[in-house]
Amino acid sequence: MEKFLIAGAIAAGVVILLAPICIPVLHKLKFGQSIREEGPKSHQKKSGTPTMGGIFLIAGIFIATLIQAKWSTEVFLALFILMGHFILGFVDDYLKVVRKHNQGLLARYKLAGQILIALVTTFFMSKLFPDFAPTIWLPIIDETIDAGNFYLPFMFLVMVGASNAVNLTDGLDGLASGCMAIAASCYAVICILKGHEDLAIFCAAIVGACIGFLKFNFHPAKVFMGDTGSLALGGAFAAVGILTHTEILLAVVGFVFVCEAMSVILQVISFKSTGKRIFRMSPLHHHFELGGWSEIKVVFVFWTVGLIAGVVGLIML
Repeated sequence: MEKFLIAGAIAAGVVILLAPICIPVLHKLKFGQSIREEGPKSHQKKSGTPTMGGIFLIAGIFIATLIQAKWSTEVFLALFILMGHFILGFVDDYLKVVRKHNQGLLARYKLAGQILIALVTTFFMSKLFPDFAPTIWLPIIDETIDAGNFYLPFMFLVMVGASNAVNLTDGLDGLASGCMAIAASCYAVICILKGHEDLAIFCAAIVGACIGFLKFNFHPAKVFMGDTGSLALGGAFAAVGILTHTEILLAVVGFVFVCEAMSVILQVISFKSTGKRIFRMSPLHHHFELGGWSEIKVVFVFWTVGLIAGVVGLIML
């Protein structure tokens, strides 16, 4: 238990030490968040708040993991997936915030990057893990199916789904960082139960970094993580699911992320097919905001749902 607590403390410490240095620099460089005009009116006052805080958030995870975890293939793969998505998110933020390209990194380039990450991960898993098998574990019924050649596309979908779902959740002060701290805490336990102690340290580092980031990201936020942080956190979430072969369980533990992503998908399908919207606004957290809930209430309710989902996931395991 001590090594997990130390990993979390190191990650939180790195974030808390770097934030007061980085936030003024982001201010000076005018790396401010642009707020959509069609979004909730209450969010307009957030315009100009520094973004790309994911730089010091991910630094905390990376440094703590290198210090506390054994330098195993499994840990390096987790860090590779984390940093691969970090780079994609950083480029996306840089194009939007610095170069003022509204679309940021084009979807096809982002998908190409995620395909490359999935290919490299699969290659090293198959070559370096003697007991690697392209299988998918089904919780509840406790059955394992052989995915064969479909495992790579499945892994790609897990990475794309997780990274984009966390990215969509990052819309309210403290929402994504709090939900990820809860989900990573649950996955630390899952990793221990599945015999992946060093991945549990990686998860503990995520928890610590997210808690440290909340000091500056909780309402009213002094900094946002941006795609730099949210895509990387989503990639890290996918990594622990893939490396422990509990990919399906990700959807349970990350129930909040799934709901956020599905709200966007359903909204788009409904509007394009019928011209009507299912939700007042998507992602889902905006639906509740426009229904009269305060931002803090939405965040705490979503955190609670995330905690319940995490417990359900542990029970299913």
